[in-house]
Amino acid sequence: MQDPNEDTEWNDALRSFGIIPPKETPKDEVEEMVLRLQEEAKIKPYEWKDLAGLKEAEDEFDEEDERAIEMYRRKRLAEWQALQRKSKFGELTELQGDEYVKQITYAGDEIWVILHLYRPGIPMCMLINHQLSQLAKKYPETKFMKAIANICIPNYPDKYLPTIFVYFEGQMKARFIGLECGTPDLKLEELEWKLANSGAIKTHLEENPKKKLEDVMASSVRDCSVHYSNKNDENKPDIDNKSY
Repeated sequence: MQDPNEDTEWNDALRSFGIIPPKETPKDEVEEMVLRLQEEAKIKPYEWKDLAGLKEAEDEFDEEDERAIEMYRRKRLAEWQALQRKSKFGELTELQGDEYVKQITYAGDEIWVILHLYRPGIPMCMLINHQLSQLAKKYPETKFMKAIANICIPNYPDKYLPTIFVYFEGQMKARFIGLECGTPDLKLEELEWKLANSGAIKTHLEENPKKKLEDVMASSVRDCSVHYSNKNDENKPDIDNKSY
C-alpha cells in the first residue's frame, strides 16, 4: 500500500477529493517543549523559584497570586528549616579526647550539647547510650555525644558512671552523676523528661512519667491496704456482742 504521506501527484489528487486525510505536519519537539514550559510558568510562576528568587520577583506577580505565593513561600521555608535541622545532628556520636574543646566549648551559638561519659561493659551505661541514640534522632537540633570516661577525663572513677553533662554555648548547665541519671529500670520518657528540664530539648511530654508511675503504684498500694483491712475486719471476732 502506498504511503499516504508521500509527496506524489496521485496522493495530491486523492487529498483534493477528500479520499485520504491531509498530510501530517511534522512536529517540532523543541517548539512544543518551549510552549509547555511557558504554559506552566504562566500558571504557577512562583514554583520555578527558590526563596531568594521569590523575593527578587515579587513585584512581577499580580494581586491574584499573592495568597498562593505566600503559602508556597511558607511551604518552601518550612522545608528548608526541616532540612537544616535534620542535617545538623540527628545521631549519638563518639567524642575523641582531643575534640573536647572543638565539639563542646566551641559547639556554636544557641547549640545545646548532651555528653554521656560511659565505660563499655557497664549495663547502665549501655542503657543510657541506647536511649540517647533514640533521643538524638527525635531531637536533631541538639548535639548528642558520648565518650569513654577515662579517655575524655583521665582517671575518672567508675563509681560516678554513668555521667551526663549538659552544655549550652560551651557552658555547663546541668549534670547527672551515677544514680541521678536513673535506675536500671529507667524508661526512655523519664530520661527525655530529665533532659527537657535542663533545657537541652523541647519535649511534648506534659508531665513527669516517673511521677505518673509513682502515682499508679501508690494507688495500687492503697487499694491493697484497704482490701487487707476489710478482710481483717470480716475475720475479727465480734467482742462487743459476745456474751460472757
